[in-house]
Amino acid sequence: MASHIVGYPRMGPKRELKFALESFWDGKSTAEDLQKVATDLRCSIWKQMADAGTKYIPSNTFAYYDQVLDTTAMVGAVPARYNWNGGEIGFDTYFSMARGNATIGAMEMTKWFDTNYHFIVPELSAETKFSYASHKAVSEYKEAKALGVETVPVLVGPVSYLLLSKPAKGAEKSFSCLSLLGSLLPVYKEVIAELKAAGASWIQFDEPTLVMDLDAEKLSAFTDAYSQLESTLSGLNVVVETYFADVSAEAYKTLTSLKGVTGFGFDLNRGAKTLDLIKSGFPSGKYLFAGIVDGRNIWANDLASSLETLTALEGIVGKDKLVVSTSCSLLHTAVDLVNETKFDQELKSWMAFAAQKVLEVNALAKALAGQKDEAFFSANAAALASRKSSPRVTNEAVQKAATAVRGSDHRRATNVSSRLDAQQKKLNLPILPTTTIGSFPQTIELRRVRREYKAKKISEADYVEAIKKEILKVVKLQEELDIDVLVHGEPERNDMVEYFGEQLSGFAFSVNGWVQSYGSRCVKPPIIYGDVSRPKAMTVFWSSMAQSMTTRPMKGMLTGPVTILNWSFVRDDQPRFETCYQIALAIKDEVEDLEKAGITVIQIDEAALREGVPLRKSEQAFYLDWAVHSFRITSCGVQDTTQIHTHMCYSNFNDIIHSIIDMDADVITIENSRSDEKLLSVFREGVKYGAGIGPGVYDIHSPRIPSTEEIADRVNKMLAVLETNILWVNPDCGLKTRKYAEVKPALTAMVSAAKLLRKELASAK
Repeated sequence: MASHIVGYPRMGPKRELKFALESFWDGKSTAEDLQKVATDLRCSIWKQMADAGTKYIPSNTFAYYDQVLDTTAMVGAVPARYNWNGGEIGFDTYFSMARGNATIGAMEMTKWFDTNYHFIVPELSAETKFSYASHKAVSEYKEAKALGVETVPVLVGPVSYLLLSKPAKGAEKSFSCLSLLGSLLPVYKEVIAELKAAGASWIQFDEPTLVMDLDAEKLSAFTDAYSQLESTLSGLNVVVETYFADVSAEAYKTLTSLKGVTGFGFDLNRGAKTLDLIKSGFPSGKYLFAGIVDGRNIWANDLASSLETLTALEGIVGKDKLVVSTSCSLLHTAVDLVNETKFDQELKSWMAFAAQKVLEVNALAKALAGQKDEAFFSANAAALASRKSSPRVTNEAVQKAATAVRGSDHRRATNVSSRLDAQQKKLNLPILPTTTIGSFPQTIELRRVRREYKAKKISEADYVEAIKKEILKVVKLQEELDIDVLVHGEPERNDMVEYFGEQLSGFAFSVNGWVQSYGSRCVKPPIIYGDVSRPKAMTVFWSSMAQSMTTRPMKGMLTGPVTILNWSFVRDDQPRFETCYQIALAIKDEVEDLEKAGITVIQIDEAALREGVPLRKSEQAFYLDWAVHSFRITSCGVQDTTQIHTHMCYSNFNDIIHSIIDMDADVITIENSRSDEKLLSVFREGVKYGAGIGPGVYDIHSPRIPSTEEIADRVNKMLAVLETNILWVNPDCGLKTRKYAEVKPALTAMVSAAKLLRKELASAK
């Protein structure tokens, strides 16, 4: 019985690649230094999987930024503005597309399906000319082969690549990226031929868009693509992988009928209904890659239950055609429990990080082959029983309170227009008020202070004094820049979710449980193992201190319940909405304590609300109902004069704009600049938005500094579709990843643009 891993984390057990990337970007190391770190990590991962007994080991899943950008490089789809002149694409062009440079902005970045991972969105037009411009897939295959490890090269499938792309600026409205399929496939044929010549016997095509609601035209593109590739694929085994949700009956039929394809991979965790489709008919002689081990969470697999499911599947597809697999790439989970030294033994026994999931996959494959490791299965059963009965999981008072919230819709008593009038009388803000999203640059010194405090190397008094000094610096800078509504810069926080999770009951935290979000950006998701409550105030001390330093409004900064949920590893023993309601009640208590402390503007970030929207339309309304309700719970108890802000970033919001309105926030700041101001099209199409809104005026994920004129031009585009009295001026997102040398001139330009437009608007009256 064979085992398969869809993909594996790239950053390394202690974020080795992150630090290598940042050193290279800062000019402190060479391309050769970066490549050596990457090579060492790749080789270590391949050897680890081989030693565990994995038969189908992936290669070409090790991206320096993301796998879609790797594909853009592979097919030479570089937008003209990056001045690429052909040949093998190097780091300069690759990272310019990802991050921008001093003169050119980055390409759009958005969420990878419903995860917190991001990808760089390809830009295509009728003029796009594809060419084989990056040989990375072949190079990595050869690298593994030289180690004595046979791998399965992984490529983003050609149809999913096109469906995940967007028409380039200036493309005809009638242009469809799918129309380029015929010109894209010759490059794929070159790659396949080269892999075949190098000795590859299997290739994996990731076609995750098959789990979406696709019309007949899009489904037929898969049939067309693989028919055209069939002769090139001859002599190779091919698996097409899907993940993150069920496939529809139509997609299942299309997928399992593809020519030249040997096997099909399905997510049997988030796509449990797919099991029914398999049971109703699976093509004879084909391989089933059964994604039974969850690649997106950190809980130990129920091995006995999985073995039962796999045994039933074996009876359908045949013993030699069933492959035990992960549900998706392990990129979305932490690397290795071996590196965790602070979990108690009980809690640790409940978990499986990527390295442990590799062992689970192989244990299941061996059990199916009649080589069951009884000790391994017994330990797993004991851990599951321990988790089910542990008193640390359940808090009856919390469960009762969360159940009770369903009896109300938790709307504020007055409408947003009346509230904005009351808030303006109190805040007395100018038109086009300026603000930032929350965080300011996290300097090396600041990180050192937090690290030493956690390690108990400095006293609490010294820590408070250091953070107070940083807050004062940030406050004074904003006053000098003449920003209207201030933030304290969040110097006490390493991560917006981790900070709150550390202060809520029901959460646990890893030491090295890092997960890649994009590029070198890693997050350490909290682990929600039990019922959630707030033992004491979390932010009131710092927000009150910051407000005492200025007469300008100071925002209280909170992370919303849906974002805390979606950016955590969530318990899987109760519905997600139950956990979300519990978090919402905890944040509600914090909001009301901030108000009592005199904070008149409170921002409750819901950066991840959009990414949690289910991929299938039939499931979206239910999610949006409880997610939006959870946000309203947090803010329903404040006075009309307290202004509630929220923030969202890097997703497509247009299709959920009515749910965003239903959140009933007073002001929303929202990513806009990097996505070609896609958001504004909603308002051009007639959607009426009465609350305050701040579409981002510049991209904070690029080192590029915008000019006053550029920002003013962007704001003027907003004024064409939004009322002057509701528009705010702000960056796309928080500033923690930037340097002060970039932040100061960018914010200076932003404030100057706002003042320039105020003058123009005043003179036009």
